[in-house]
Amino acid sequence: MTAKHAIVVGAGAGGLAAGIDLARAGFRVTMLERAATPGGKMHTREVGDREVDGGPTVLTMRSIFEQLFADAGTQLDQHLTLLESPIIARHAWSHGGVLDLYPNLEHSRQSIEAFAGSADASGFERFYSQSAQIHQTLSETFMTAPKPDPLTLVGRVLRRHHPSSLMAARPAPDLWRALGTFFSDERLRQLFARYATYVGSSPLSTPATLMLIAHVELEGVWLVDGGMNRLAAAMAGLGQQLGIDLHLNTHVSEILVKRGKAAGVRLVDGTSLPADVVVFNGDTNALATGQLGQEATRAVRARPRQRRALSALTWCIKGSSSGFKLDHHNVFFESNYPDEFHTIFEKRDVPAKPTVYLCAQDRGPNGSLNGSERLMMLVNAPADGDQQTWADDDVARIRDNALSVLERCGLNLSFNDEHCVSTTPTDWHGRFPGSGGSLYGGASHGIWSSFTRPGARSRLKGLYLSGGSVHPGPGVPMATLSGRLAARAVVGDTT
Repeated sequence: MTAKHAIVVGAGAGGLAAGIDLARAGFRVTMLERAATPGGKMHTREVGDREVDGGPTVLTMRSIFEQLFADAGTQLDQHLTLLESPIIARHAWSHGGVLDLYPNLEHSRQSIEAFAGSADASGFERFYSQSAQIHQTLSETFMTAPKPDPLTLVGRVLRRHHPSSLMAARPAPDLWRALGTFFSDERLRQLFARYATYVGSSPLSTPATLMLIAHVELEGVWLVDGGMNRLAAAMAGLGQQLGIDLHLNTHVSEILVKRGKAAGVRLVDGTSLPADVVVFNGDTNALATGQLGQEATRAVRARPRQRRALSALTWCIKGSSSGFKLDHHNVFFESNYPDEFHTIFEKRDVPAKPTVYLCAQDRGPNGSLNGSERLMMLVNAPADGDQQTWADDDVARIRDNALSVLERCGLNLSFNDEHCVSTTPTDWHGRFPGSGGSLYGGASHGIWSSFTRPGARSRLKGLYLSGGSVHPGPGVPMATLSGRLAARAVVGDTT
């Protein structure tokens, strides 16, 4: 019998994982990626003579990738080197204070006690206990399982856990208010409220369920030796060893539909490629808005602009720093965190005093500065990349505002303009059509938001979905799980 043919559109983490599992299941897999390298958001930017990670910068939930490689008959550490970071992140505030968190509960508790006192250290212990309960409740019932509806999720939880676990999942109140029950120091509320931005959302509107991220981070944060793009290259290499036919610089213009079923794709050069099934690993709004043909618009519902998750302005820099001891993962806060999200989501603007994330990519285990260092600076922005363009003066002003935040926290960066490469929401929209520049799909606002993401099976027969805009959500580990869920659905539907 001839092997069934699957086309995977997009070689991001979800598409790569789907392709690996489908090839392992005996499918003939063709993978089509419009960029010059695999990885999607796991990409690098050339800055002078250096390559700087321009997207995700650290790896969590290592076991997801170990399982993917193990199921394919190999070991993750045979393909790349992961270095455990001794510090999760270094945090600083313009109005005073520096705090490190560690992948160790007791070390973090001691750090918080020295920073904010014994009451908030006890609050952290209660917070982490709640985080661990949420993770235990949702890991197998939600994150690694097909998309549930609310009743299905309740049934799954009750089959595996005590009924009290339903309350432990903490869908309400919102994350910001929930954190107030654990911490009296506003700075700690800011620090842990930042978990909402990991899924591109506001802590004022995101369910407190996201507290589970604390448990994930305490399980370990890993740096990929050579940069996150090495993980993408390792996944792509594994896929090719299994027989995946990977085509880069290949742009799909249309999902072909015959007799109500996805039947292949058409490329921008007019070439038609037939297939038994298609897995789309891109922002699902590209399908809904007709960017892959009119027939595919019925596959998913369109995402309204106001439901888009965060975008960002980033700057990849080759330079030097002084005045503040950087770690690999650094976050610099101003004083009014709620106002930042009101500005972004309500005013559709970038705050004048933004929270600034700075990845110092040559810091951490085995780090070496060699006279200069690679830096990636990020501030959150509204996902209006299809609504507005960003003039050079606007980008420069926002960059200067971000640098001023760093200076107020004690850090000075030095670099030449030619060694600073920016990316705006308009640029992100160009890289990921249909997104508006959103880096996370839809915002996780409201207690039902997790159930509104599309699942692996689209509403068009034969078309399956993976990536950060579908269940179980954004981020490299979740996108990887989405790819595995898509492959599982394909195999279940075709065998």
